[in-house]
Amino acid sequence: MIDGSIGMACKCSVERRSVMYSNNLREFCFDRERKKFNRKNLRNVSTIPIFKRSFSRCRSVSGKSCIISMDVREKSRSTLFETSKHKRVPIYVMMPIDSFGVDTSGTPRIRKIKALTISLKALKLAGVHGIAVEVWWGIVERFFPHAYNWSLYEELFNLVSEMGLKLQVALSFHSNVHLSSRVQGVSLPQWITEIGRHNKDIYYQDQNGFPNADYLTLGVDNIPLFHGRTAIQCYEDFICSFANKFDSLMGTVIEEVCVGLGPSGELRYPAHPFQDGRWQFPGIGAFQCYDKYMYGSLKSNEPTNFMHTLFGECMMGAAFPFSSAALFIHIYRVCFCTVRMEDLRAVAWQEGKPDWANKGPPDAGDYNSFPTDVPFFEEGEGSFLSDHGHFFLEWYSDRLLRHADSILGVAAKLLQKYQENEQNSIRIVAKIGLLYWWYQTVSHPAELTAGYYNTAFRDGYDPLTSMLSRHGAALQISCFEMLDNETPKSFLCSPEGLLQQIRTASKKRVVELIGRNTHERFDEAGLKQIHSNCYDSQAEAVRSFTYFRMNDKIFRVENWNNFVPFVRRMSTHL
Repeated sequence: MIDGSIGMACKCSVERRSVMYSNNLREFCFDRERKKFNRKNLRNVSTIPIFKRSFSRCRSVSGKSCIISMDVREKSRSTLFETSKHKRVPIYVMMPIDSFGVDTSGTPRIRKIKALTISLKALKLAGVHGIAVEVWWGIVERFFPHAYNWSLYEELFNLVSEMGLKLQVALSFHSNVHLSSRVQGVSLPQWITEIGRHNKDIYYQDQNGFPNADYLTLGVDNIPLFHGRTAIQCYEDFICSFANKFDSLMGTVIEEVCVGLGPSGELRYPAHPFQDGRWQFPGIGAFQCYDKYMYGSLKSNEPTNFMHTLFGECMMGAAFPFSSAALFIHIYRVCFCTVRMEDLRAVAWQEGKPDWANKGPPDAGDYNSFPTDVPFFEEGEGSFLSDHGHFFLEWYSDRLLRHADSILGVAAKLLQKYQENEQNSIRIVAKIGLLYWWYQTVSHPAELTAGYYNTAFRDGYDPLTSMLSRHGAALQISCFEMLDNETPKSFLCSPEGLLQQIRTASKKRVVELIGRNTHERFDEAGLKQIHSNCYDSQAEAVRSFTYFRMNDKIFRVENWNNFVPFVRRMSTHL
């Protein structure tokens, strides 16, 4: 779920409705050629994909490296949840959004440290297990590449440790400068934003060419645009520096490390940018793959022409600093790779569909469209059910999974020694968004634009949890406080249905869950729903719960009197 972003339209109280399987939809799934699907079938569609048919067996657009179609070879961790239904659920409380500031000299500081100290003491007395802290790339490596300044976090971690609290650390490779007009946010590192001034394609872009500067596009994961480093190498160096700096706290004070994978730290595309007003709930969002590194901007013969010219000059005795054939081959490979052979254009040619190379999904609407107004999200020619629709959505979601696979692979390798120590181990965590509006439609458009290829016909969370399982990562999801009957009926929301689907996928792949709320809830009903979701009678208890987030409201008498008993119930072995 997007941090503090979606709830503006979710406070309406309507009669709770059950989600029913549609007989018409079943007939449609098993006999697609009849094409008797009606617009009224947009309502009350099953929210749990149950069809394992040709949609899940379609040929992958990504070849051998495709995560979606890979066989699962993860280690069996069958004993992971054996006693989880009876365990306590530790609670981490997230630091205030305005915890950090920058003084006149440009040095990051902890704001209101005396008030923070008092707050930490109170939380410890209440039974809170630990504190969730965002470790910002834009603070630590702010001015120059490889110039890491950990002083702020050294001070904060020592303070938390002295209070007897544990740490859940979120390595945050995104910006939150647009999160609130009232709070000074944290941007990406200044040396990164300077590169972005000259090359806006390092950011995700929508179909109108509008960039989102909150996170680097996954299209630059393997392109050395950042002072000789790729984006993945920048993340790797940061994680390595973090692990080395706080080695003595790893597994003892620091128990969970959440690795940022996208905007708001979540593995998703920035399809719903509420910060600048482009998107408002319950808009379907917009696809974010139109930067040149994802979408492609070079003609297919450009790399060949370039290398032919270079090779010709060498043969004619032109001044050229390389004489080794091996080095020449290396240069060829580097040049060839930097032409983005992994983008949409290249994959379309690889699939033998060059007519798909220059276009995204047609008639996909805009940020604030409703699915009933958008042909791509209904049935018919050119829709998400068409061959081109399937090709695009698989490519779009697969690139997102490969992005996470690369970063989590790096993190797992660097943090492996802490995971092997059973007594003082840490858990790597990945966070995703819960885009629950329009979930009861056939197409699930809000999920599709965010990069989750999840529809009534296809379980988009199984390949995701499969990838996490291979890295031994836990999955953090939000909306634990939400009920279907608290959402607007007309927008076909189902946070409960979506949460249940992800629970099922996680259980299948033996992936631990970490819960989180989306909106501040101090009322008994909201806290009771959180407790119920953490101790679901039909599923395993979550590994931990992250309360979003600490502020002055939590300490108000009427709220505190509900919050403390809630914490103690969660901390009691059942």
